[in-house]
Amino acid sequence: MNKLLFFSAACLCAASSVAVAQSADSTGSTAPAPTAPALTLTGYVEAFYTFDLTAPKTAQERPSFLYNHKRNREFNINHAYLKLAYVTDRVRGNLALQVGTYAQYNYAAEQPLLKNVYEASVGVKLSRTHDLWLNAGVFGSHIGFESAVSKDCWTLTRSILAENSPYYLTGVKLTYTNGKWTLLGSVLNGWQRIAKVSGYSGPSVSTQVQFRPSDKVTLNWSTFLGSDRPDSLKQGRFFNNFYTIINPAGRFGVILGFDIGSDRKPVVRTGSVDRVEGGAAYIWYSPVVIARYKTSDRSYLNGRVEYYDDKKAVITDILGFQSMGYSLGYDYYILPQALFRIEGKIYDSKTPIFETTSGFCRQNTSLTTSLAVSF
Repeated sequence: MNKLLFFSAACLCAASSVAVAQSADSTGSTAPAPTAPALTLTGYVEAFYTFDLTAPKTAQERPSFLYNHKRNREFNINHAYLKLAYVTDRVRGNLALQVGTYAQYNYAAEQPLLKNVYEASVGVKLSRTHDLWLNAGVFGSHIGFESAVSKDCWTLTRSILAENSPYYLTGVKLTYTNGKWTLLGSVLNGWQRIAKVSGYSGPSVSTQVQFRPSDKVTLNWSTFLGSDRPDSLKQGRFFNNFYTIINPAGRFGVILGFDIGSDRKPVVRTGSVDRVEGGAAYIWYSPVVIARYKTSDRSYLNGRVEYYDDKKAVITDILGFQSMGYSLGYDYYILPQALFRIEGKIYDSKTPIFETTSGFCRQNTSLTTSLAVSF
């Protein structure tokens, strides 16, 4: 795998010397169309250190419901990638290879050769007069306001709802934008899957409706309909993601988010009759509020309050999971391409789920720092 990554990176660097142009986004829907073919190479590296004040000193991993900044008391790379983008006025393609603990944990269920694929997609503009794109492959998820790239998020660490909803999707999507509206429909392999779950015939579908009445307000509703279980369990999933972003470029901004999902309960067969015990579905939900204040041209203060309820362990695999989360962070741009961040975070659970030196407790406290460089 190391040889494969080295060879791929070398190919990316060689290809990038052909031409230089403005980078395109993964959906191919917002960047202006160029007049000539171009190849661009971009990259990102985020180093971090997390000090978990609750866990035993020898514990190497953070709680199981986290996938970013997961290593405890060690310097490590959370996420690093090299991305090659090919752009014309009607065709776009992206290939990005990744390493880091984010890929290690979040792609653990994928096939070995796919764990280092951050993005691999192609896109075709279907109309000469409208911004209508058909994209296929592996691409970043449109679900949620946080991504795997920490520098693009308002807080250093991810919210619980972001950690437990798709960061990436695989399939085909159709995207239309007209300046204020973005409409997206997709057919997917599943809930954050490159390879489908064994025994699941699929496919799954997902949508997005986004409205930007001005540059100060974004309203978004995204959905997922499908399953993350084998067909034999007959457990369909319906998920909704809502968020509002207010004044993102101003001195003070706010994000309001809410996720709610349901999985049908497993079907129990008694004789020749299929039954669902005790109601129709398991429900999980999560509200979150994030606020950010620009303290100078180079720095921000941010805070977050969140709650995640997954009592039936549908997503987190922790029975009775109900936890509040609080964080306070400070960001400083050393250079336009170099961002230093520090954040303190507290989780407060209704049940003792956090490991300590003497057992388990209801609270977890941590301090995380990171240095991210993009080019």
